[in-house]
Amino acid sequence: MKEKALELLNMFYNNGYEAYVVGGFVRDMILGKESSDIDIATNATPKDIKEIFKDVKLPGFSYGSVSLIYKKTNFEITTYRMDLEYKDKRKPSKIVYTDKLIIDLKRRDFTINTFCMDKYGNVIDLLNAIPDLKDKVIKTVGNANDKLSEDALRILRAIRFATTLDFKLDNDLKDAIINNRDGLNDLSYFRKKQELNKIFSSPNVLKGIDLLKRFNLDDYLGINIDKKIVKTDDPIGIWAQVSPSDKYQFTNNEKAYLNAICNVLKDGNINDIELYKNGNYVCYIAAQILNIDKSSVYDKYDNLPIKKQEDIKISKKEIIDLLNLNDKSILKDIIKDLEMKILLRKLDNNHDVLLKYVIDRYKNNVL
Repeated sequence: MKEKALELLNMFYNNGYEAYVVGGFVRDMILGKESSDIDIATNATPKDIKEIFKDVKLPGFSYGSVSLIYKKTNFEITTYRMDLEYKDKRKPSKIVYTDKLIIDLKRRDFTINTFCMDKYGNVIDLLNAIPDLKDKVIKTVGNANDKLSEDALRILRAIRFATTLDFKLDNDLKDAIINNRDGLNDLSYFRKKQELNKIFSSPNVLKGIDLLKRFNLDDYLGINIDKKIVKTDDPIGIWAQVSPSDKYQFTNNEKAYLNAICNVLKDGNINDIELYKNGNYVCYIAAQILNIDKSSVYDKYDNLPIKKQEDIKISKKEIIDLLNLNDKSILKDIIKDLEMKILLRKLDNNHDVLLKYVIDRYKNNVL
């Protein structure tokens, strides 16, 4: 990743422009962490960048940024700029390009995100952020109240960085969060979900939850964190515990997992029926929340007599022919009956056994 980034930087210089890797990638490199998020700042404008590189994606609304895929790696390239005005507590409504890196860095959110790397791979610290990194503190660039007033998303970003890096928040930043938390009401639920997903995905998620509680952000975020939240291996397990507002939009896959986990939690235990209906992964996440031995979940699933309807040793066609069924809704009830009997070990999943049961129960009415 670093080698590709340095190649890109040199391409800018070879075309008469300067450029630096900035932000999280450099910070994580100093901390010895891997990062795939690479941002480049340059004095080249989007128009200039378009002339240097082929296949550059220009944004719909120009904030001085373009996306570039170089050697199968995505780079976000931003022209040095000043953000003069903000609207909706989120986006700058007016920007001005500049040719000074230091001016661009001063518009950024936190000091630990202002590190730069030059074309030789040297780390540059123009805003003296090294002490903050060593002290493990999240501190804004400039006045904390002004920064959060401009962009309320910085509140969640501050908590996200404190969570994922296991850093503390600067005292001025803490006060600014309290003073500006109502700005979260103006954020889209899409952006809220993006940041919360990163917090909920962190191995240090409980610290993030604690910070959200400490600043009483739950009402502004449309989540319920009054109760104890249990750490899970999947962020969807956290979402299942915080009862998110209907305004949050989840993918169909996320909804399916979310609803399934919630259903298991309502039942409060994990039996063969739950495993059959929801699968081992859903039950594994639910087991973490319910404090049930997780290893037993996979063992129980492996020992299920059937894992899907197709495993039943008598076919639907056999049942239809055997009973001369015209009403397919009856077939659905019969299959469900067989499923439950097999799962409860009241019937062996054996063709002859099931054939006899269907005849006795549904044809001869002897059961």
